[in-house]
Amino acid sequence: MKSSALLIANPIAGKHAQDKIHTFQGLLLEHGIETELFLTGKRGDAKYRAKAGVSEQRPMIIAAGGDGTINEVINGMVHSTVPLGIIPLGTTNVLAIELDIETIKKALDNIINGSPNDVSLGRIKLENQDEIFFILMAGIGFDGRAVYGMDEGLKGISGKGAYILSGLKCFFKPQIKLDFIVDGTRYLGYSGIVSNASSYGGRFKIAPDANIKVPHLYVNIFEKQGRINLLRYLYGIISGSHTRYIDVRYLICKEIRIEGNEHIQIDGDYLGKGNCVIDIIPNALRLICGI
Repeated sequence: MKSSALLIANPIAGKHAQDKIHTFQGLLLEHGIETELFLTGKRGDAKYRAKAGVSEQRPMIIAAGGDGTINEVINGMVHSTVPLGIIPLGTTNVLAIELDIETIKKALDNIINGSPNDVSLGRIKLENQDEIFFILMAGIGFDGRAVYGMDEGLKGISGKGAYILSGLKCFFKPQIKLDFIVDGTRYLGYSGIVSNASSYGGRFKIAPDANIKVPHLYVNIFEKQGRINLLRYLYGIISGSHTRYIDVRYLICKEIRIEGNEHIQIDGDYLGKGNCVIDIIPNALRLICGI
């Protein structure tokens, strides 16, 4: 008997998530793709079910949720040959924007007619923690603090509003100087965003040259502190002009070591605090991302 695809879904990822999940399951069946549905209940569920799905040699695993759910699934599938399909749910799904599959129609078309592609993943190792992978970005400093201070209950109600509110609170806190050792060269700054993909926070192109199919990391190092400079940097990211600022280092690299006791987020979820090493792993995932 042929094994069915595994559909791992977050039932609280946005309004009417469960209805959307079952609708998508029905649409897949209409196109000859049978799925076994697994609904997540707590943090970590998606990773462990995806890992089991790989062991079961499923023909495909489909992740339905926001970037956090997709990140968990990726961490359960890394280095496997099982292809991963994406169904975007939630307020904002940056990976869906990156892949141009923001609607159910586009996501369905991608899964049915798309081809698996080998893509690279970023890998981050915090002191005294296991390595973890990301497909979008890792943020340290202001970005990490904003995710750390976010009210999860408010996030479920207002989505981006919770992040914006947390970010506003961070404006009034002193920043910590960080050392960024980028492929062996040291730079100083107060915040940094390390990107595997080009998009950030929605449609903002934080790393316009990045491509998940190419094994390079792009890092933006923000060299100055203070509220005025933070506002300048935010405006630069929104307007797409930040890479031209003289106090923003925009670098391509293979490995980054970051020294400093600051908060870190990956793919929009909080990771931890402290020194870390980030590098790029080529061909780490088979992702359905091209028609």
